Order: sequence, then structure tokens, then C-alpha cells
Amino acid sequence: MSNRPRTTTTWVQIARRIILACALLIALALFLGPVVGPVWVLPKTADGQPLCTLPIDHPEYVSERAPQYSLAVFLLCLALWVTNAIPLAATGLLALSLLPLLGVVSAKQSFAYFGNSAVFFIIGVFLLAAAMIETGLSKRLTLLLLRRFDRHPGLLVAGVTFSSSFLAMWMPEHAVAAMMFPLILEIAGCLNLEKGRSGYAKSLFFGLAFGAAAGGCATLLGGARAPLAIELLKDTYRTTGGVPLYAISFLEWMKAAMPCVVLMTILSAVFIRVFIPWEISDITAATRMLRIRVRELGPMSAREKRLAVLGIITIGCWVYLGHSVDLAVISIASAAALFAFRIVRWQAVQGYVNWGVVIMYGGAIAVGSALKDTQAMLWIVERVVPSQQVSPTWMLIIMTTLTICLSAVISNVAAVAVVLPVGFALCEAATPAIHPMAMTYAIAISAGLAYALPISAPPIAICYASGYYGMKEVPKYGIPLTAIALGCVILLIVAYWPIVGIPVTLSP
Repeated sequence: MSNRPRTTTTWVQIARRIILACALLIALALFLGPVVGPVWVLPKTADGQPLCTLPIDHPEYVSERAPQYSLAVFLLCLALWVTNAIPLAATGLLALSLLPLLGVVSAKQSFAYFGNSAVFFIIGVFLLAAAMIETGLSKRLTLLLLRRFDRHPGLLVAGVTFSSSFLAMWMPEHAVAAMMFPLILEIAGCLNLEKGRSGYAKSLFFGLAFGAAAGGCATLLGGARAPLAIELLKDTYRTTGGVPLYAISFLEWMKAAMPCVVLMTILSAVFIRVFIPWEISDITAATRMLRIRVRELGPMSAREKRLAVLGIITIGCWVYLGHSVDLAVISIASAAALFAFRIVRWQAVQGYVNWGVVIMYGGAIAVGSALKDTQAMLWIVERVVPSQQVSPTWMLIIMTTLTICLSAVISNVAAVAVVLPVGFALCEAATPAIHPMAMTYAIAISAGLAYALPISAPPIAICYASGYYGMKEVPKYGIPLTAIALGCVILLIVAYWPIVGIPVTLSP
């Protein structure tokens, strides 16, 4: 049994420990500052009055220590997410408990942050994906897709890349990777591909990983990044009555992201073909195996048919009713229908749901919301970032680069939770001001396009665990492709969005 997934270079371990130690020291200083001396973080109103001096019933009032303590919680969680010193979900729970313990917000408010609609949207999506796996519908779709690409080696690798990308548009990318992984292992086995040496095996697994990671950016279903980003946008920009100023629908997200996803899927397939040498020219054994697996499927079961109908109806509702009905309502209603129509049993699907991601996701929203409500991040940004002579395009490119680099070393959901609140604070720093929706798109899309390390995205980690290639080969191919992805996002911002009417700046 290979132990490669456990190997970690010494320098990475040292870097993580240094990052964690530095962040802990800064967080501790922020925690103890108000106890032994004055408060440093004091956000102010537009006319220069500190928020803590406003009347308690004033809508902008924030207690004196709350901004500094919220920043300390943010830095602590950032360090734990980057170093993975404790599980990501545990960090989310820690954030939910620290915010009320330190008096940043009340316990009721902290848990209210967690119970937002985006968390329930992703729970519904996870349950729908679990039902596809449990009923076998996902396997049927995978085999039928790959069956069309089994004529020669190049077409099969392209088919794996395109199929994983397409499926990741409609179900979580980690579920797609986990679902296709056994089939790719079987293909590698029947072709007698040697672990660590076969370039063709590397191409198959990299195609699965790169395709799933790219496809997950296309819609709100591929991962938790997009729903998290949309929820942070809605929470950050509200009227005095609490009504969200901006909302992004299912179709609007696809409109903004799809060209980049299609381009990255094609470029991933081309990149693999050009830079990874293959040692085989005949895949007859794999073709035969795929045809046998398709025949073994037999006709669709009644459960599969009901699930297929429910899935089509759900996607149609997301697309056409998303403006008038909250996406989470549709998601949860569809999840409930799984059990009402006897498609699956709860005991059969609960193990497929990544509950850790859900908990981490809610904690990330809580931290971002606390930074926004106390104006702590805005206070920092005003002292670090110049307020003039920064164009919106350059600011978006800077934030996109920062996000994609950070996503290479931490969870892409955590990267969105860390960078997007900063991005919102920076919207006003550009001249003219950046539209918050453009910042949301740029950060959330780029967060899903990091391929440099196994921890960069779940599909990368799953495929690395196959043992068909080593740790050094992930950055060897992942870093150049990440640079290409960054170029695609920049092209999206500069050339595509202005053509289709996606605003980059706020109208004066």
C-alpha cells in the first residue's frame, strides 16, 4: 500500500509552523491589547466619529473592543485554515464560539450568521449529489459519456477531462472526482499502466482532476465557493431596512463564469496532451471494458427515472425561478422530495454528505459577517491600501492573483472567506469604485482554479491518492496550469464582461 499521500516536505511543515506561530502571536496581541492598553482598531463614521461613541441604539454603533476582537478571530481562523493545524470544520466551530465569548456579537447573532440560506443551499446540493451516487445514476452518466470517447488514447483522455468538467457543473466537484475515480483506476488496471512511470495513467488522473476543478466554477452547484460568495455579498450590502442591494441568480453566475470554464477545460486537455508523454497507442482493453460496463447497467431503474425528473425540475427552478424564490428554498425542497418520492433512504445517503464542509462554510460566513458588521476589515484596508490612483481593473487583477495563490495552499472555500471581505472593503479604494458583484465573481471564480498542490482542490487530492504520480509532479504540471487559469480570469474581466454588460465599476 502506498504511503505517498502522507509524505510532506520538511520546508512545507516549517513554513506552516512559522505562519501559525506568527498569526497566533498577532492574534494574542490583538486579544490582550484592550486589556493592558488602548484599543487600536477604531472604525469611524463618514464624518470621523468613532463607531463606539455613537448612541447604543444607533444603527452603526459597535462596542469599543468588538472590531479588534473580530480581527483577532479572523487572523486566528486564517492561520488555522492555512496550516490545517486542526480540521477545517473545527476552525468553523471555533469561530462561532469565539465571536460571542469575546463580545464581538451576541450568541444569537453568531448562530444566526451560521444559519443563513447559503448553508442550506449547499446541504440540498450535497443530498442531491448523494442520491445520484447511491442510485447509480451518476455512474450511468459517466459511462455513457466516456463511451463516446473510447476510440483512441487522446480521445479518451479528452473525454475524461470534458466529462468530469461537465458533471462538475451539476454536482459538487469532489463528488464527481470520487465517483469517476474507481472507473479511471479500472481503466489504468486493464491497460496494465505502471504506477509512477506511466505517462498515460498520469494523463488520465490529471484530466479527471483538472476537468472537475474547472467545471466546478461554472454554476452554483460545483462547490461551496459560489454560494458562500453570494451570501457574503448579500450580507455586506444591504439597505437600512436589511434588504440585500445585490443578488446573483443561477443564470447570471453561468453567464459570468462559463466562458472561462469552457476555455480552461479545453486548455487543460491540450496542456496534458502536449506536456505529458504517453507510452501507449492502443486502448482496446479499456474500450472493451467500458462497453461491458455499459451493457451491465441494464435499463434505468424506477428510482433513477424519478431522480432524473426531479433533477431536471430542480435545475429548471433554479434557472427560471431564482429571481423570485431563494435558491436555498428550491434546494431544500428538492432534497425533501428525494425522501417523499422514495428515491433514497436517509441512512443510505447521509454518509455521502461532507458535513465538515458545511460546518466550515457556516463558520467562514460568520467570520466574514463579523468583520463587515464591526468594520474591522475596512479599518485595516484604509491604512494599508492607497485610496487614489488604483484602477478597478488593476485592483481586480491584484485580488484575483491573491485569491488564486491563496487557494493553492488552503481550501478554496476558506480562500473566499478570507479574501472576499477584504475585496469588498477595497471596492471603494479604486477610482472609480469597483462594483461589488464584479469583485464577487473575480474572487469566487479564481478560487476554484488553483491546481498547484494536492490541497488546492478536492479533485486534485483525490487523484493524487491514486499513487500513479508523485508529489513533485503535482506542482510541475499544476503551477503552469494555474498561471494559465489566472490569465483566463484576467481575460474574462478585461475582454468578456464589458461585452456582455457585467459591470466592473459602480455608476456615478
